[in-house]
Amino acid sequence: MIRFRQVGLLVSVLCGLNIATAEQLNIAVASNFTAPMREIAAEFEGATGHQLNVSFGSSGKFFAQISHGAPFQVFLSADQTKPAALCKAGLAVTGSQFSYAIGGLALWSPNANAVDDQGTILKAGTFNKLALANPLLAPYGSAAVEVLRHLKLEDVTRPKWVTGENISQAYQYVSTGNAAIGFVAVSQISEKGMLKSGSAWMLPSTLYTPIKQDAVLLTAAKDSAAAKAFIAFLKGNTAQKIILDYGYNVADSN
Repeated sequence: MIRFRQVGLLVSVLCGLNIATAEQLNIAVASNFTAPMREIAAEFEGATGHQLNVSFGSSGKFFAQISHGAPFQVFLSADQTKPAALCKAGLAVTGSQFSYAIGGLALWSPNANAVDDQGTILKAGTFNKLALANPLLAPYGSAAVEVLRHLKLEDVTRPKWVTGENISQAYQYVSTGNAAIGFVAVSQISEKGMLKSGSAWMLPSTLYTPIKQDAVLLTAAKDSAAAKAFIAFLKGNTAQKIILDYGYNVADSN
């Protein structure tokens, strides 16, 4: 009986230690990274016992929220400038910024025959609406405008633009038929190198500035073991395989 009590006490102590060391993290993530982040979060939670409370949205909105004290510990932006600005403002840990993914842009339609690999429909103007993310808030929207400008189609297509707050809304406009075509993230329409549905023009990287997506450890979490563990996990092989499977590239070194 004494031995059973001792074993029970030991189990209670160990469980208590596990609860004490597990943390819950609030992580702000650019909406284009929703699908891979969900997989990465599940893998991280299973491996570490830490819990992730993940919010998805536009990088611009998260930047504003963090600047006004929103309780996030880690920020995964869709660009490099916002994490850099947070570091400069003392709101993120200097030296913690790194590129976790390099995104790709596509012109997409759920119609299997609408978009060819030259973007003929875009140049011909035979569509009702063109969806894109807000270029003032979302890096993918800015890249879309860069493509249109490069093709000399910015002014002629502008009357047909439908802008979403982020790339997820741009995708929704097209997938629901509110826009015939739209600029979306490659990760939203492909998996393991295959187009999931519809038709798309995977835009050459020569038409827009590479979309390097950076993560940063926020100052509020500078002493958080869980936050540091998540950053390390994001750089590791398990997370990088998931990122590649969703159509992103990864930096040669972090």
